[in-house]
Amino acid sequence: MKRATLCVQAGYEPGNGEPRILPIYQSTTYKYDSSAELASLFDLETPGHMYTRISNPTVDCVERKVAALEGGVGAMMTSSGQAASLISVLNIASSGDNFIMMGNLYGGTTNLFLVTMRRMGIEARVVSPEMSDDEILSFFDERTRLFFGETIANPSLAVFDFDRFAPLVHSKGVPLIIDNTFATPILCRPFEHGADIVIHSTTKYMDGHASVVGGMIVDGGTFDWEKGSKYPELTEPDESYHGVVYTKTFGRAAYITKARTQLMRDLGSTPQPIAAFLLNMGLETLDLRIRRHSENAMRVAEYLSTRTDLIKSVSYPGLASSPEHERALKYLDGGLSSGVVSFSMKGGRENAMKFMDSLSLASIVVHVADARTSVLNPASTTHRQLSDEMLINAGIDPGFVRFSVGIEDVEDIIADIEGALSVCR
Repeated sequence: MKRATLCVQAGYEPGNGEPRILPIYQSTTYKYDSSAELASLFDLETPGHMYTRISNPTVDCVERKVAALEGGVGAMMTSSGQAASLISVLNIASSGDNFIMMGNLYGGTTNLFLVTMRRMGIEARVVSPEMSDDEILSFFDERTRLFFGETIANPSLAVFDFDRFAPLVHSKGVPLIIDNTFATPILCRPFEHGADIVIHSTTKYMDGHASVVGGMIVDGGTFDWEKGSKYPELTEPDESYHGVVYTKTFGRAAYITKARTQLMRDLGSTPQPIAAFLLNMGLETLDLRIRRHSENAMRVAEYLSTRTDLIKSVSYPGLASSPEHERALKYLDGGLSSGVVSFSMKGGRENAMKFMDSLSLASIVVHVADARTSVLNPASTTHRQLSDEMLINAGIDPGFVRFSVGIEDVEDIIADIEGALSVCR
């Protein structure tokens, strides 16, 4: 099936006389006819649901839909995108280990990796695309466990160069983990470009209506965890599960199985069934919405580019003038570049604030990527904890505005921008 069809049809297949739409299995527990049958579930010998903290039928259907959309061997939904980022690393890294991250990641991810994970004894090492290959490779050592990047960086909108970084990362025997939130699998399927694990904040375009927080981890089944013996978590017996060896028992799905049966079991970053149901409703229209978002954003970016009287620079990969345009054409579907346009205003933070306060259709919210147009000044909000140097590395200055273009009529969106710009000097 094509991706537009998978959005609607994948994951849930009703039987004769069963509900046509995905039911909400609002239950914490599941009944079995024998204790032996339940014991086999806890020994990971047979599939099934033992407790909703670990899995649930509604959640399972949505996980299978996203795995199909990304082309992975399995997926696990989490309570938030932050939980997905955390578990994706903790699944293969322990105290004393390190990993490499791009310096232009979303501010919340940056804080998680550089502050909270450091307290856990896991070091995040920051690199940038401006570095040479040799400089980047110098950050790797025998305790490096992974490389983490974003398909479209939030909010700088830099497009990840898969053809450059995937071979570099794999030459060091570690997996490439990609946050595909902004692109979604409609515009980019990172597994087709060398990624091994994909994560999402499903709170954004996948939900699409600002109705439910969630995250997703998808296993591509492409990485050889046994090569080089760097991942004992997967290749040696897990005593918390009667000595199971994930790579031997679950093969290509070793990574995602361990994430669920060990980390979800212990951390409890559990999505609720109603959250999965709402996410599924959003996923059904994802193909339609992400294309409308992209088309509207392109029109907005073109308009903003003409306002050199008030705007210093516009960042949008779909623009032919963008330094990201070639990569957008290469990795994103037809160059469609999602719905976020970033721009820097002359007059700095003061003018940026005046512009945002003067908008009427667009709302100032701590959110991005839903059906309604919204706006934010990252330096004052989502990236407030970053140092000036880190802000520069993330492509953010004080007058930087992140404009999330919705699916309203684009003429109304542009009229709103024009009116707000008229009060700026």
